[in-house]
Amino acid sequence: MIDLRQIVKKCKAYDKRAQRELYEVYSPVLYGICLRYSKSEAEAEDILQDAFVKILTKINDFDDRGSFEGWMKRIVVNTAISSYHKNKKYNDIYDIDKIKETDSENYTFGNESFTKDELMSVINSLPEGYRMIFNLYAIEGYKHKEIADMLGISHNTSKSQYLRAKEKIRQKLEVISKIKMKSEK
Repeated sequence: MIDLRQIVKKCKAYDKRAQRELYEVYSPVLYGICLRYSKSEAEAEDILQDAFVKILTKINDFDDRGSFEGWMKRIVVNTAISSYHKNKKYNDIYDIDKIKETDSENYTFGNESFTKDELMSVINSLPEGYRMIFNLYAIEGYKHKEIADMLGISHNTSKSQYLRAKEKIRQKLEVISKIKMKSEK
């Protein structure tokens, strides 16, 4: 059992062993977040490395209130967003006035269930703008206003991109569902 408070205390004192232990304990969880926001494993690794540098250099800013893991996750998400901005990956974000919204709220897949790998594959196959907004809204829990501020887009564009992402996910899951039904016959 690790003593997180002790590790954080030692990291604040620039203890290299404690920093390594922190990395070994939390890098798998944080890497999973990076994968959701990146196009490739290499890009996810870069984001993770940048995020850990920020975590370790800003660790003295953590005031022991709230969840340390939550604090780290926020840094990872913000680092992924910064990477997104830096690489100018807005190719798939369109203004709400230029697209037609679809109604995907009422679509169900019956009792069909999907594996984590299937769901991650579908999410990762989304165009980058859709994936970024879907992750921030549906997984991280940010509001559209917050997403708009983070990405420098309008509130309505965030909403429309989220709806488009859901529709693409629905379409891809429908294909997977049909393939599963055929293989069961």
